[in-house]
Amino acid sequence: MQAVGVCTWTFGPLPLEQIASRLQHLGFDGVELLGELPLEASKVRAVLDSHGLRLFSLTPANVDLAHPDPARRLEALDYYHRLLDFAAETSCPLVSCHGAVGRFAPLATQAQEWAWLVEGVSQICSYARALGLTVVFEVLNRYETHLVHTAEEALALLSQVGQPNLKVLLDTYHMNLEEANLPAAIRQTGPHLGLFHLADSNRRGIGEGHTDFAEIWGALREVGYTGPLILEATAPGPNPFTPVKGAGYLETLEADLSKSLRWLRARAQ
Repeated sequence: MQAVGVCTWTFGPLPLEQIASRLQHLGFDGVELLGELPLEASKVRAVLDSHGLRLFSLTPANVDLAHPDPARRLEALDYYHRLLDFAAETSCPLVSCHGAVGRFAPLATQAQEWAWLVEGVSQICSYARALGLTVVFEVLNRYETHLVHTAEEALALLSQVGQPNLKVLLDTYHMNLEEANLPAAIRQTGPHLGLFHLADSNRRGIGEGHTDFAEIWGALREVGYTGPLILEATAPGPNPFTPVKGAGYLETLEADLSKSLRWLRARAQ
């Protein structure tokens, strides 16, 4: 049965112990952990192990690999190196990275910032390769970042970075905004697909929007993706940069997660 997890970011400021307890109760297999360093590897492992959860992947805090200021780029690289060290300590096989969230336009030129992104991701992959880890680059929509919006652009990044341990992370919520055809984008990514996020068109759980998940499921099977499926849904409400949508957001989130898990379990046999 294909493993299903949840990104801990979706629970907002809840301590990991509480998130793990909720996910265990809902019947999930594991988590994608928000990499808010410093994290203590032994404590994270103890919490997850005590709730029977696996650590599938790490999603980064918001740093900027393509900033015109060299000090900001070095700061971002240092963060990723520490995140990769943590991943190695916790035996977490996948670490994701992406462009700066909330920056919608270049501060230098698009071409220059793309070059800085290629340089930074290449260095991250080299560091990860020495640790035996895989890096997955997450494709975000244009309202969250100005770099890498489509599967085609992600594949161009992979080609220019040229590191064998770099894969693509596709997310159905972002794809809904950027891809003309979601299943076609999955097929185009093919063997380069390293991780898959799911949320409906409105970033809620499966079935709460208009995304055709049956077609997406078929495309995932066609390309042979057998990695974890990570739900990154949120309750409805303003401000896409926080999952905390007001009173009752956790109850709505958990109802959506439970419904989504049932949909996936029915197909992931």
